[in-house]
Amino acid sequence: MAKGTKPDLVTRDYTIHMSKRIHKMQFKRKAPRAIKEIRKFASKAMGTKDVRIDATLNKHIWSTGIKNPPTRVRVRLSRKRNEDEEAEEKLYTFAQLVQVDTFKGLSTENVDTA
Repeated sequence: MAKGTKPDLVTRDYTIHMSKRIHKMQFKRKAPRAIKEIRKFASKAMGTKDVRIDATLNKHIWSTGIKNPPTRVRVRLSRKRNEDEEAEEKLYTFAQLVQVDTFKGLSTENVDTA
């Protein structure tokens, strides 16, 4: 690997503090904004424009309704190769929910996919 290049396929666990990202939002816009903020976070962390959100993560955000999304979310972000030949980007990011009991002491971790 040359200097300054990122490895292609990487999987990491992140904790996203949702309440600071949706603070002062109207009630009816909180859950949709939470989904947009997850996309924005994943795009910045993984360096891809194409971010796909797993159905379980979406259900978890919407589980308490539109007004009250969870305060924090533990997310597994995986950078994967695009199977579609006509795609403009070679890589995409897949965001999945990681169930945890408590968020105390958690930090960003690399996950071994092998």
